[in-house]
This record gives sequence, C-alpha cells and structure tokens, in this order.
Amino acid sequence: MLKFKIAHAGFTHVGMKRDHNEDAYVIDPEQGLYIVADGMGGHNSGEIASKMAIETVVNFFRATNADNEVTWPYKYDRSMDEAENRLTVSAKLANSRIWEMSQRNDLYRGMGTTLVLLHVCNDLTYLVNVGDSRAYLFRDGKLVQQTEDHSLLNDYLKSGRITPAEAETFPHKNVIIRALGIKKEVQVDIFRIPPRRSDVFLMCSDGLSDMVPTDVLEDILLTTPDIRTASKLLVREANQRGGNDNITVVLAQIV
Repeated sequence: MLKFKIAHAGFTHVGMKRDHNEDAYVIDPEQGLYIVADGMGGHNSGEIASKMAIETVVNFFRATNADNEVTWPYKYDRSMDEAENRLTVSAKLANSRIWEMSQRNDLYRGMGTTLVLLHVCNDLTYLVNVGDSRAYLFRDGKLVQQTEDHSLLNDYLKSGRITPAEAETFPHKNVIIRALGIKKEVQVDIFRIPPRRSDVFLMCSDGLSDMVPTDVLEDILLTTPDIRTASKLLVREANQRGGNDNITVVLAQIV
C-alpha cells in the first residue's frame, strides 16, 4: 500500500514543423506507470513503434499483476528486486516485438523508439530509459536530469571528443545509439530513487529537452505549482522556441 498519492498530467503536441506525431505516452496509476516513447522510422512506422512499446510494457505489468503463474519471456535476475525485473523484462519484450515486426515487413524496417518511464511501487520510484527521452526530478526548487542520453552526442561529450560549447553545433545531434527495436537485444537503464513528498518527476521526449534549456524548464515548474497547467506551458515554450519536433510531457507529483 502506497503511503503517498500521485498527481499526474500529460500533454503531447505535433510541434511546429512535423505533419504527424510519432510520440506516445500513457498514464496508468493502477500499474504505477508513467511513460513517454518517441518513435522513429519512415512511413509513419515510428508512430507504430512508440505505441507498441507502451502497450507491451503496460500489458506485461497487467498480466503479471493478474496472474502470478504467467510465464516470463526472460529469466528472472536475482540481483534485482521484483519491480526492477518486471521493468527490465517488459522493456526487453517490447524491444523484441518491435524488432521482429521490423524484420518481417520491409515497410517497418529500421523502426524503433525511445522509452522513458517512471514506475511507482512499494513507496519507491524507479526510472527506466532507453534512448534520449529524458526523466528529470524537480526537488527543492531544482530540476536535475536523472537519466543518461543514449546518443552519439552524449558519447562524444563523455569521451571529451567535443566540449559543451561545441555540442551546440554538433552535426549529428539526432543520432541515437540505443533504442527499442533497432537491434535484436537491448540494454535497459534503471534508477531507483527514494521519493519525497512534493517531488515532481518530468518525463519528456527530446522535442522538449532539445528546445528548452533546463533552467527554463525549472523556472516553469517553480512558478507553476499546478502540474496540468505546467505540462501545457512546457509544451508551449518548446513550440515558441521553434517546435522542431513532436513534444511530449508527462508529470508525476508525489503528494
């Protein structure tokens, strides 16, 4: 039984430059899941991949909640707790299903999706990410990125091959080195965070994080305590700065 409640809000927008939205999100309080996925691929297959990822994760959680005897498609890892195993297996299952569809149908070849999610379970919060969609934690008036971008740009920054200043003009900003569906196997990052009351978790696609600096995101959350309003203001800010991509925001507040 949770000792706290979760207030939540989500909002997505096609942006100012795209003609369709390949982002997807879901808020499922019953399963404690708050998810954003940003699809990629031609012929609108990115939209299919992002929806497949979310549906697979949510359906796996529902199935394993309803039936303790359900067969898991991957081996249980004794080094992780129950929630971490469910999160890892559900993401790997989504990866496998997207990969298999892309291999069976040339129309979907090369499709994939990022995945970032918050899972609230047993008074703990877990963050999962694959790709460059991000999760932030807004605590004590400060917004801090919790996940790591699986991108070529971030790899160059970590290795010192480019400086933060050079990153602004890096020609391959959109190259993702890890995502669901682009390879047969995938590595999943998981972070466990003990929550505090009034924490706000922000999950978003890069349509927000690429367009709006962290200090501006922080200021919007600081000055807009109502998270439903804040979600719309965050998206509006990205559009006002150009809206170069689809924009999706999910906010979850510990209350």
